[in-house]
Amino acid sequence: MQHPELLLFFFAISFIYASVGFGGGSSYLAILSLYAIPFQEMRLTALVCNIIVVTGSTILFIKNKQLNWTKVLPVTLVSVPLAFWGATMKISEDTFFIVLGFSLLIASILLWIKTRPSEIEKVKPEKDFVRDGVMGGGIGFLSGMVGIGGGIFLSPILNLLKWDTAKRIAATASFFILVNSIAGVAGQLSKLSPQINYSRILLLGAAVLLGGQLGSRIGLVKFSAIVIRRVTAALVFYAGIQVLIKHVAWFK
Repeated sequence: MQHPELLLFFFAISFIYASVGFGGGSSYLAILSLYAIPFQEMRLTALVCNIIVVTGSTILFIKNKQLNWTKVLPVTLVSVPLAFWGATMKISEDTFFIVLGFSLLIASILLWIKTRPSEIEKVKPEKDFVRDGVMGGGIGFLSGMVGIGGGIFLSPILNLLKWDTAKRIAATASFFILVNSIAGVAGQLSKLSPQINYSRILLLGAAVLLGGQLGSRIGLVKFSAIVIRRVTAALVFYAGIQVLIKHVAWFK
C-alpha cells in the first residue's frame, strides 16, 4: 500500500473520535487532503470509515439507552435525503476542496468553542422540531457533498443549544453520522470514479474498525475529551488552511 502511515493515522483518528461519539470524517479528509489522492476517493473513504466507526458506537449507545428517539428523529429525517442529494451533485475538484477547506475551518472553530459537558446538564425542556429539521437538513446536505457524517458540526451546536445531556448529544451525533454517511455512500454509488483504489479503502477501513471499537468502549466508561477536542480542532484548522492555500486563488 502506498503511504502506509495512513493506517496509523486512521487508527488514531478513529480511536479518538469514537471515544466521543464521532466518526472522524473531517479528520480523515484533512489527512487525505495532504496526499495526492483523487477527491472522489477521499469522499468515499471518509464516509465508509465513518460507517465502520460509528456503527459500533451507535449500537453501544442504543444498548445503554442513550438515544431519545423523539428528539433524534426530527434531526435525522430531513438530513438523510439531503445528504443523498448532496452526494449526487457534480462538483469540480477545486469546488470540492474550497468547500472542504471552509468546512474544516468552521468545524475546528465549533470544536474549539464546544461547551464543556459539565455545563450542559441542565437541559432545556422545549422541543423545536422545525429548527431541528432545518439544522439537520443543512448539515446533512453539506455532509453528503463534502463526504463527512456531519456530527462534528451537529454536536457542538446541540451543546451550545443545551439540547440534551452530553452523553445523549454524543449518541445523537453518532446516529446522525451513521445514517448520513450511509446516505452519502448511496448517493456516490451512482457515479463512482474509475480512479478509486478500493484496496486502500479496505485497508483503511480495517484500521478504523480496530481503532473505533477500542475508542467507543473506552469512551463509554471514562474519557476526558476536552484536550483531545482542542488538539483535533488545531489539526483540522491547519488542514483547512492548507487546502485553501492550494485551491483558492486569493490565497495563492
